[in-house]
Amino acid sequence: MRLNRRREVPLSFEVLDDRAHPGGAWQDGWPSLELFSPAAYSSLPGWPMPPWRGAGNPSAAHVRDYLIAYEQRYDLPVRRPVTVTGICGVGDTSGPLVVQADQPQGRTERRAQVVVNATGSWRRPFWPTVPGMRDFAGTQRHTADYAGPSSYDGLRVLVVGGGNSGAQVAADLLPVARELTWATQRPPRYLPNDVDGRALFEAATQAVAGHGGGVAGLGDIVAVPSVRHARDHLGLRSTTMPARLTASGACWADGTERALDAVIWCTGFRPALGHLRGLHGLPRTNGHPATLQDHRVVSSDDERLLFVGYGDWCGPASATLIGVGRAAKDAADQAAAVVDGLVDG
Repeated sequence: MRLNRRREVPLSFEVLDDRAHPGGAWQDGWPSLELFSPAAYSSLPGWPMPPWRGAGNPSAAHVRDYLIAYEQRYDLPVRRPVTVTGICGVGDTSGPLVVQADQPQGRTERRAQVVVNATGSWRRPFWPTVPGMRDFAGTQRHTADYAGPSSYDGLRVLVVGGGNSGAQVAADLLPVARELTWATQRPPRYLPNDVDGRALFEAATQAVAGHGGGVAGLGDIVAVPSVRHARDHLGLRSTTMPARLTASGACWADGTERALDAVIWCTGFRPALGHLRGLHGLPRTNGHPATLQDHRVVSSDDERLLFVGYGDWCGPASATLIGVGRAAKDAADQAAAVVDGLVDG
């Protein structure tokens, strides 16, 4: 790998976004969704997030507006909507990487000396396989399509998932649903009430450095105010996972049956890397592209192929506002080193 050094001439770059509007996945957040940390600890590099005047932590709408303003403030060269469909030339250092994309004007190709993959995971929700899912006559949605509690007023709802989204959606629905069932694979593990995203970021950083047990050692669920209220005052409790769904509800292994009108699958996401599907020789580790052990944003196969924002495998807490800055800087340094190496060579 090339050694990084300070550049005097800025890199020429552009950002390709398949969304029609700025704000990323925060455009899709349900009304009660909020950050895990205060605004002061949730900023991108260079410009603090404006203070949040409401209760609790900043809302999804506040984050979306901040991201829009951030893009405008720095006049970032974002092209949208442009959907990247493939990348060619990986592993062949004799020429540039070729980025294939679809846009309203038609298909296009761009040539680049470095490609940073930062597509996140929101576009690839994970749906588990549960017997009877196809038989269930009610509605089924994933967290990615959850728009708030208004559509579930008076309904019998099953929320599946023991992570943060499952807890927040269950807390959101508890006051309005006729009957709410929250199913988790194991009893919910709440973080202490005073632990938020700042502590999670530090835990992830220490784990990557080999000095701690990581976020998993702290727990699974951040006890944001809405979740604490539902747990402590509204009786939010979980049950085990159902054995199967039926046309009218769900059945459990002990013979319990519950009638249901809707199921919400809060079962997480996977990295949205379909545009790399054509790179058959790209090394993978645990299902994702392999990166260098000492420089996690860099593909182990090609130093021109970089990854930011998918999780700890490409930088500690790199999928969070508080953590992505460090990974982004590493990616920018690496891009500069590659370009400088090509010029010097």
